[in-house]
Amino acid sequence: MANTKYVFVTGGVSSSLGKGIIAASLAKLLQARGYRVTIQKFDPYINVDPGTLNPYEHGECYVTDDGAETDLDLGHYERFLNVPTSQANNVTTGRVYQSVIEKERKGEFLGKTVQVVPHITNEIKERIQLLGKTGDYDIIITEIGGTVGDIESLPYIESVRQLKWELGDTNALVIHLTLIPYLSAAGELKTKPTQHSVKTLMESGIKADVLVCRTEHELSTDLRRKLALFCNVKPEAVIQSIDADTIYDVPNLMLKEGLDNVVLKQLVLRNDDAPNLAKWDVFLNRLKNPTHEVRIGLIGKYVELQDSYKSILEAFIHAGVANEVKVHIESIHSEYIDDITIKDKIAHLDGILVAPGFGERGIEGKIKAVQYAREHQLPFFGICLGMQMAVIEYTRNVLGLQEASSVEMKPDTTVPVIDIMEEQKNITDMGGTMRLGAWDCQLIEDSIVYDAYKNTLISERHRHRYEYNNSYKEQLEAAGLKTTGINPKTGLVEIVEIPTHPWFVGVQYHPEYKSTVDNPHPLFVSFIAATKKYSQQK
Repeated sequence: MANTKYVFVTGGVSSSLGKGIIAASLAKLLQARGYRVTIQKFDPYINVDPGTLNPYEHGECYVTDDGAETDLDLGHYERFLNVPTSQANNVTTGRVYQSVIEKERKGEFLGKTVQVVPHITNEIKERIQLLGKTGDYDIIITEIGGTVGDIESLPYIESVRQLKWELGDTNALVIHLTLIPYLSAAGELKTKPTQHSVKTLMESGIKADVLVCRTEHELSTDLRRKLALFCNVKPEAVIQSIDADTIYDVPNLMLKEGLDNVVLKQLVLRNDDAPNLAKWDVFLNRLKNPTHEVRIGLIGKYVELQDSYKSILEAFIHAGVANEVKVHIESIHSEYIDDITIKDKIAHLDGILVAPGFGERGIEGKIKAVQYAREHQLPFFGICLGMQMAVIEYTRNVLGLQEASSVEMKPDTTVPVIDIMEEQKNITDMGGTMRLGAWDCQLIEDSIVYDAYKNTLISERHRHRYEYNNSYKEQLEAAGLKTTGINPKTGLVEIVEIPTHPWFVGVQYHPEYKSTVDNPHPLFVSFIAATKKYSQQK
């Protein structure tokens, strides 16, 4: 454990400054120097995980291979580092308290009064160091959710203070991310909010070692010196994080600012080799110099908040780069799609993706969008609920069974082409009880998906309760909706296609979770290639 170094990332002044992107960018630079790095997120809310949170509250719920429902920042970690995360990479206050209370019930505290200090803080410290004890990592970056000064963050800040003292200054450091606001009336950047934020941190016993300052304007040398003097950090440890065109620019911006050098110097680690960002730079160059453009409709019910579909949007960027295509996304709310509006909303597009989701709202709009894509030979990609909508649409409009539905939306439907999984029928608790994590899928060779994956056995991540009802499989296949992917253990249908359509694929799993900069997801790459071809033929 002593060999593992720890970096803590805290935030001040405002939320949503991009702690996750800064953590991922630093990790990328350290990884590019040959260090084994992982990132973990500690969230101060009392939910045990984000699985029961509405996407409007918290953005998308990200899923790992081992079935953890986690914060969306873990998606950034995987996309930047191309290294899978796990259950251990995301911890919430709910999980911490649940664990401590279970220990108290078992009598593990030997009659002592159980308190926030030391019992909750000890649990947090233990979990912070869990990945470090594996011996798999040289550096572990821990992002502390929330903003310094929040009541709910206090146990985490105290745990960091204790750990920093226990590990020593050469084994742990704190990066504090703040906002430098620009007052247009005065025509100047203001440092006072950052000074107050650092002061709040120091009142909890933590001195920031590095300041990362989010700003819309360049920080002058004088302003950096002022921040260094009044925030008690070295001048080279005042790092500018200026607004970027894309999050994928941030590692290079942090390299230019010397963030990795400052960190390695304090942790007494070698920093003689420059980071090897050759592949990253090729990706960035292709991202900024596309040869073609396509327009994709993202049809969902949480489109007002972009973070609801974060992994899908990023997967489109990766697949666009692989095809040298600029992907323009039009967010289309499925609630507002009907027979009158559908042509205006969809006819000009080069492809549509019908997004995942839960519940009845906006369902009929999704079904109409699928029908339009099927009838007009428009490239179609359905994910999870999107795949289920494709099955319902085909059953209604091709098989002629107009009552077809999902028991999720219509429990008394007489044609339940989408049914609840047998093992889910008696479950009443909602948290962490869906089909989650990585499951195998066997592909049929004569299919779009096989052409994309170039493999007959794949593993993909799931998050759902309802499934394609195999009782209708024979009828649907005879009518032309081909099953091209099946779970080899359960026999459940994972993928449907229409072979007579240029590109029509619905998948029960979430391919977007596995798309990274280094490994764009093959299905997204294939879909964008199809939309590019469609666009050129138009």
